[in-house]
Order: sequence, then structure tokens, then C-alpha cells
Amino acid sequence: MEITKQTTMGEMLQYDRGIAYILMQSGMHCVGCPSSIHESLEEACMVHGLDVDEVFGQIQEYLNSKKA
Repeated sequence: MEITKQTTMGEMLQYDRGIAYILMQSGMHCVGCPSSIHESLEEACMVHGLDVDEVFGQIQEYLNSKKA
């Protein structure tokens, strides 16, 4: 699966639950909220006032480290 800024929170968490840790460390403590699973990463970052590029980069680093 390719994760992009438009991937929903639910899709990301279904793909790899480890992403939840990154999201919570970034300040998204609503990872388990039913309404958040339909938001894209970009939308969720906007709601929380976070830089989507920074959060996306952390997710990519995490996923790349698993491949190595």
C-alpha cells in the first residue's frame, strides 16, 4: 500500500498499527476516535494545526525503517 497525504487515518492504521504511535507523538490523541478514521492525513493535520509534511515525513521514515 502506498500512503499519501490523502490516505485516510483508518486506512493507515489498518495497514500498520505502528503509525498510531507517530500520530499520537505528533499531538493527534484522537487516533481511536470513530470520526477521525474517515479523515485524510492532510485533513487531520489541518484540524490539529500540524505541519502535514512533517508528520508525513515521520510516517515515511517509520515505514522505510521497517523495509530495511
